[in-house]
Amino acid sequence: MPDDVSPAPDRYGAAAHRPAPQHPSPPIPLTPAPDPRNTAIPSPSPSPFFPGPAAPAAERLRVVVADDNPVVRAGLGVLLSGRADIQVVAEAADGREAYERTLEHRPDVVLLDVRMPGVDGISALPHLVGIAPVLMLTYSRESEIVHEALRLGAGGYLVHGEFTANQLVQAVRDTKDGRANFTVTAADALLAHMRHGTPPQRGPLPEGLGSALATAPAPPPPHTAEPSESLSQLQPVVGQSSVSGGSVSSPNRQQYGLSSREVEVMDLIASGMSNQQIAATCFISEKTVKNHINRIFTKLHSATRSEAIAHWLGTAPRNPGRQP
Repeated sequence: MPDDVSPAPDRYGAAAHRPAPQHPSPPIPLTPAPDPRNTAIPSPSPSPFFPGPAAPAAERLRVVVADDNPVVRAGLGVLLSGRADIQVVAEAADGREAYERTLEHRPDVVLLDVRMPGVDGISALPHLVGIAPVLMLTYSRESEIVHEALRLGAGGYLVHGEFTANQLVQAVRDTKDGRANFTVTAADALLAHMRHGTPPQRGPLPEGLGSALATAPAPPPPHTAEPSESLSQLQPVVGQSSVSGGSVSSPNRQQYGLSSREVEVMDLIASGMSNQQIAATCFISEKTVKNHINRIFTKLHSATRSEAIAHWLGTAPRNPGRQP
């Protein structure tokens, strides 16, 4: 029997030439085949082009803005609250209101102006820094004011016109974290102090800043006093009088016939303010202050400030031959 076996002829007598069957290996699946017993719909795999679930939003930095200019307050409110991580929780028009709002809201940062009517920023500063970090934000650029603000605990000092919006926002964030920020004017004041190596002379601040709370005690702990009680300590210091044996009864000031403006000026004189300080507090010129004082002296029958104060406070000695 021959070794070679030819294929059987097809129906037409020719041998069939069929190609050998090919058996390629099946492709390796990129992902495991689903288990037919599992009826749950598989979750799609995370895409490398999209972030995962967002992290929970951080708590916003809470700010109190204290400035007597409502336009400045409104502008700062829009600028800061427009940032995703900052919220202006309250505004204040003077130092007393700043203390009240700070005590109420317990913010992360207080933006504080220097010159404000009533209780100024320098006077309120030592009371505020015990509650929250304070960043001075002001037009006041005097070196004495810069040094006093930093001595009293301010966490930074920015002068309007010397910073951009982004720099202000960053300064607020830095103040909350304990990092100080200074604009050029404040930095120059500090640099001059470092170069001379001696602190500046501690004279009176311009326009009597810081005098309103000079003798006010530190605010009590929040858990021992209500805000209304604590705020009584922020009243401007008005001269009080006493004599041996007890306090003097309140004088009848209506007898002098002073106008409402003259009463205001006389109260400021009795508190120890100079003409320049009174002018700044009342937003009038020094010449107008002098005119008021001349009329006050005439009505109080006084020739000097000390004599006028004595009559105003009821401590002047009685003179039977002279009208009060």
